[in-house]
Amino acid sequence: MAEKEFDTGGFDFSEVEKRLGVTRRTFLTFCAGVAGSLGLSTNSAMAMAKAIAQPKKRPPVIWLHGQECTGPSESLLRSEQPSLEHLILDMISLDYHQTLDAGAGHKVEEIKKKSMEENKGKYLLVVEGAIPVADGGIYCKIAGETMVDLTKEAAEHAAAIVAFGSCAAWGGVQSAAPNPTGAKGTQAVLPGKPVVNIPGCPPNPANFLGTVLYFVTFGKLPPLDEQNRPKWAYGRLIHENCYRRPHFDAGRFATEFGDEGHKKGYCLYKLGCKGPETYNNCPSLEFNNVGGGVWPIGVGHPCFGCSEQGVGFNKPLFSLADVKTHTPPNAFPEIDDRSDASGASTGAVALASAAAGAVAGATLVTARKLNSSDDGSNSDDQNG
Repeated sequence: MAEKEFDTGGFDFSEVEKRLGVTRRTFLTFCAGVAGSLGLSTNSAMAMAKAIAQPKKRPPVIWLHGQECTGPSESLLRSEQPSLEHLILDMISLDYHQTLDAGAGHKVEEIKKKSMEENKGKYLLVVEGAIPVADGGIYCKIAGETMVDLTKEAAEHAAAIVAFGSCAAWGGVQSAAPNPTGAKGTQAVLPGKPVVNIPGCPPNPANFLGTVLYFVTFGKLPPLDEQNRPKWAYGRLIHENCYRRPHFDAGRFATEFGDEGHKKGYCLYKLGCKGPETYNNCPSLEFNNVGGGVWPIGVGHPCFGCSEQGVGFNKPLFSLADVKTHTPPNAFPEIDDRSDASGASTGAVALASAAAGAVAGATLVTARKLNSSDDGSNSDDQNG
């Protein structure tokens, strides 16, 4: 979107150019792209740009880590739109993050508590990782306190709570049977508290950034689905937007890794792809702006369903998905692209099918004429 398409209302973005090291046009185009992803108007894009441009509006962020691999933070570290330093220095005030904190020990914990006290009702709480509750929560402690207690304390006066990653949203791999630590997701530990879930293992950083920018701009979370996920990011099944979907509808599947179907980019449903029951925007965004089909299905591996509660870490990897959409055709044919003497080619099968259809149609027409003749309605017989 060209810069002139924006009515800046006389707002001076020169300070943003100095701070971010990008042109005003690049900055406004970025905001327009984020707003577009959220389904917002150009006016909302401008509101977002102004909110980012005014550092005094940056919300303080308290970021807790539970049982996890730090994958969500790692994915965020590799984000480019915006990069992490711009997120931290220009959009939010990251007051506490156990992985990224420069300091350590008692001093850092004191800073966290001070920030929470001074910003009651204003700070954003981000939880990364599952929260173990078995045996009083002793299986995850920070600074001598359990993750359960720390989460409840931080949530008490948070303006909004974000569960970032599948571990934080549903419990993740830690909560898989037999779940000896009693690992749970954030919303299960904070009943009655509004929690926005951004699942994924790891989640796409764009889903987090879009949600945070919406919060920075409007002071509230974006519209959520019944599982408290942002609708703009998790409103459609992967299966609906997957570029292998036409092969699914045509009955063309890979049945083994490396077979002809797999080499030709056929649908991975029969290899256990969970795309038909997983809600996420992976086909649209791919991952970390790399391009080139950089996401599981894009590189030839079935979707694991990592972002869907009860699917990832619960269903066997190569078991068939529970298809939630209409699945034409209902009976899938065998894949056989050979055209040698040992079998009919695909084209021959199609011609045979067409011929069979024509015969069936002619038979139906003949039967109708015979019935018409039997009941005396044929005009030629009556006049003859």
